[in-house]
Amino acid sequence: MKKKLIMMLSSFLAAGTILAACGQADDDADETPAGNGGDETGEETGDDTAQGGDSDFTVSMVTDTGGVDDKSFNQSAWEGLGEFGGDFDIDVNYIQSSDPSDYAPNLNRLAREGVSLSYAIGFLMEDDVRTVAEQNPDAQFAIVDTVVADEDGNTYPNIANITFAEHQGSFLVGVVAGLQTETDQIGFVGGVNSPLIKKFENGFKAGVKAVNPTAEVVVQYAETFNDASVGQSIADTMYANGADIIYHAAGGTGNGVFTTAKNLANSGETVWVIGVDKDQHEEGEWSGGNVTLTSMVKRVDKAVYQVAERTMNGDYPGGEILEFGLDDEGVGIAPTVDNVTEESLNAVEEWKQRILDGEITVPQTDDEYDEFLQSLPNE
Repeated sequence: MKKKLIMMLSSFLAAGTILAACGQADDDADETPAGNGGDETGEETGDDTAQGGDSDFTVSMVTDTGGVDDKSFNQSAWEGLGEFGGDFDIDVNYIQSSDPSDYAPNLNRLAREGVSLSYAIGFLMEDDVRTVAEQNPDAQFAIVDTVVADEDGNTYPNIANITFAEHQGSFLVGVVAGLQTETDQIGFVGGVNSPLIKKFENGFKAGVKAVNPTAEVVVQYAETFNDASVGQSIADTMYANGADIIYHAAGGTGNGVFTTAKNLANSGETVWVIGVDKDQHEEGEWSGGNVTLTSMVKRVDKAVYQVAERTMNGDYPGGEILEFGLDDEGVGIAPTVDNVTEESLNAVEEWKQRILDGEITVPQTDDEYDEFLQSLPNE
């Protein structure tokens, strides 16, 4: 039977900061750049002063095709593993997938090697981790961003399912976009059109409309998480058609949105990007300023850390559905708020509280979004 657990992240958030890109995870990592070949690996070892480590416990992750250095989703997961390895003197590794056909072989490799906990980073690996878990019932897996179940809807005892309330965090950055757009034209660039990315889209659109009913949100999917040139092309068109803010939920493809925005800013135009998954402020830096308005942060790093720690301590959450949302600060807006107005920040807090109080339900699907629009007084 499915079991659902709302995990608490407050203990990790006491420091109040998010790891910077290529942060602790990369301090001791393999210096070989990731990105070429399904069997490319990286390794991180904990420092010698860490306490509480288990020399027999090992953790590895398989990236999706976005790569470990995508400056977004995979990188956040790797940073979380790097922090875990450093804190507990545990070896952590990754295998990078260059093609979807690499997923199953890479996961099988970890099972054969007897890795204590193997992560599948991304919903695109759902079918592959199911197959490999069935073939290796004694191996322990975890997958991020989806729930793996059998044909009867039962979860697997050797797969932990890590999910997030992305729609809630996306709603909050939508509030920022709706209040700070000058053109009332806003863009959303999605990676692969899927139920997961639809949560980002519909939550974001709802946040925009909640504070700016006259704004229009144009949506386009790249159908890839790993092609910055496609993201750049889509952004070129959206900005040319009048959008002044684009929110991307496209992994490495979203890097192209930043490229376009910085090029336009360098030409004197005022345009913005809203980043995703981690604080992408530094991705917006250019010689004359920064084009990152804010980012929707989801704490993949800390979720990965917590599940690894639980497993190391004998509390592997196999079969559980772990959900991280606004209530435990698993999603939200990035701590860097240099380009966010005080009005927007106040509005974010107000709408966040309304969500937590159950006053509004943030839509996840197209149908739920249509219902949300009908509930707004100005629609």
